[in-house]
Amino acid sequence: MSSVAKRPNGQWRARYRDDAGKEHSRHFSRKVDAQRWLDEVTTSMLTGSYVDPRAGKVTFEAYARTWQDLQMHRTNTALAVDSALRVHAIPAFGKRPIASIRRSDIQSWVQAMSAELAPATVRVTFQHARSVFRAAVDDRLIARTPCERITLPRIDKPVIEPLPTETVLALEEAMPPRWRAIVRLMAGTGVRPGEAAGVTLDRIDFLRRSLRVDRQLLLTRPHTFGPPKTDSGIRTIPLPQVVVEALSVHVAEHGTGVDQMLFANPGGGILNRDLVTRAFRDAVREVGAPDGTRLHDLRHYYASLLIRHGESVKVVQARLGHASAKETLDTYSHLWPDSEDMTRAAIDSVLGATRITGASNG
Repeated sequence: MSSVAKRPNGQWRARYRDDAGKEHSRHFSRKVDAQRWLDEVTTSMLTGSYVDPRAGKVTFEAYARTWQDLQMHRTNTALAVDSALRVHAIPAFGKRPIASIRRSDIQSWVQAMSAELAPATVRVTFQHARSVFRAAVDDRLIARTPCERITLPRIDKPVIEPLPTETVLALEEAMPPRWRAIVRLMAGTGVRPGEAAGVTLDRIDFLRRSLRVDRQLLLTRPHTFGPPKTDSGIRTIPLPQVVVEALSVHVAEHGTGVDQMLFANPGGGILNRDLVTRAFRDAVREVGAPDGTRLHDLRHYYASLLIRHGESVKVVQARLGHASAKETLDTYSHLWPDSEDMTRAAIDSVLGATRITGASNG
């Protein structure tokens, strides 16, 4: 129901009721302006783009918290989203009505973050905030998201240079004995740090030489188990004999911790991943490994060995638990043999052999 009526003071009042039955009104000096506004509202209601003028008054923080509570994120993702919003987005926009935030505000925010944070961090933080605004559009709090056409910092993806085998062995030797086998495990299977930390004895089949990866030890406080990074991360990895032997020796010398965890704190308590990370950094300094070497680089080392020995993209993808072959190629394509050399070898193996045979027959 809608109407335009003249008030005693000479103003024209336009009124309508929304789908929820709430009445809204505005006053205009001219009837034509009142009717135009009413027509626009009616059109938006018919096309499904209507937004309650009062809905956008909710603050960004209030809506973001409500949105978070409704998400079905994995634990690690939920922690990352909460950190991005709590540390960066809410301090910038938290107290403002969500409808008051403009595209220029978002661009200024991104620019300010880019001066202090890595490009990848800026992009991920922006993506989480953008999800909140998109949900606000779907809930009809705002007509459109202010996160459209935002210029983001460019990410120059570093070219991965795998560690030399000598460095990997030196790092293993420099680790505290209790966690030394974690280096051999990661270098020999390509599991992620959290996946390695979460290995329990029942996930290892010493007879068939395989490892079942179906969970990881999360960086929660306290540490808890959770699913791998992606559904593709659930996999069974063949265990090389050198890894089987290293794990067997580890269990014989150190036993297992709570819940049969392969790696545990001194005393057998659930592993504190921060302690392992710090021990590895100490090992990096001790052996003179390249600055910035991380546990994750052992995963790259494993991938480089598979590629060097002729494994296909699909096999490398499966072993690493990548969600797609594209992810594998984007990360490691430079490690596969040059296609030009393979083309030359293929042609030479056929035409070269034919030429030689023809010459011999002559």
